[in-house]
Amino acid sequence: QVQLVESGGGSVPAGGSVTLVCVISGRTITVDTMGWYRQGTGNEREFVAAITRDSNGMYADAVKGRFTISRDNDKKTISLQMNNLKPDDTGVYYCNAQIVTPITLRMQDYWGRGTQVTASS
Repeated sequence: QVQLVESGGGSVPAGGSVTLVCVISGRTITVDTMGWYRQGTGNEREFVAAITRDSNGMYADAVKGRFTISRDNDKKTISLQMNNLKPDDTGVYYCNAQIVTPITLRMQDYWGRGTQVTASS
């Protein structure tokens, strides 16, 4: 069974940095685009950043220039380096991946359970 597990969340003062990591476990045939989403209290889940299999990164306007996404295809992991954090960045960060498994044999979205990031002013 495929699982996505996030780690690295925490509480920092505004202006601080946090690195999130997401690891995929279980058998996969293809891991396509992977990304991060976040959800603040009372808000809908929103896109933060994504990275394709050949490492092309995409970012929400709100985080461009501050966040950097990267991936290691051999280890089936992605990371999100978050610098100059602002209170508006506070929320639960979820890892997402588009995966084909030997069981499904088709592309499906998978989600992690999330990790809390808090930037306090």
